[in-house]
Amino acid sequence: MSRLGVPYELFRCDPSLADTAQFCAAYGFDLQESANTIVVVGKAQPRVYAACIVLAPHRLDVNRVVKTRLGTRKASFAGADETRELTGMEIGGVTPFGMPADLPIWVDAAVMARARVVLGGGSRNWKVIAPPAILLALPNVEVVEDLAGQPGLQD
Repeated sequence: MSRLGVPYELFRCDPSLADTAQFCAAYGFDLQESANTIVVVGKAQPRVYAACIVLAPHRLDVNRVVKTRLGTRKASFAGADETRELTGMEIGGVTPFGMPADLPIWVDAAVMARARVVLGGGSRNWKVIAPPAILLALPNVEVVEDLAGQPGLQD
């Protein structure tokens, strides 16, 4: 990640506390600075995928924004096995760093407004803490307005 030219910190954590809410409570981080990387799948043949990065309290708009961007009639969160197969990472540790080269990475614009974000570190043992600008150095990244809805503003 040093080639990305943005400072970052690797933060070791107990893998049993890697899920966002537990991690934030145990280590004193604000949910508003935690960003989850979620692999989504478009239900087409062949299946199409993307990785979406949203702030932890926000809700990814899978049924409208994601399925439209994927160009499919249906979309959903990829399951744990499918995520592991595609990325080599476990849920709770999924990171945008080291994703397959052809996988689109969509970042909700609200993530970019934070001073720093806490991201998965590629395993349940690590988190990456960095300014969100680090995401712009990755291939296939696109910032998307309204990729996720804010808490309390859901339909």
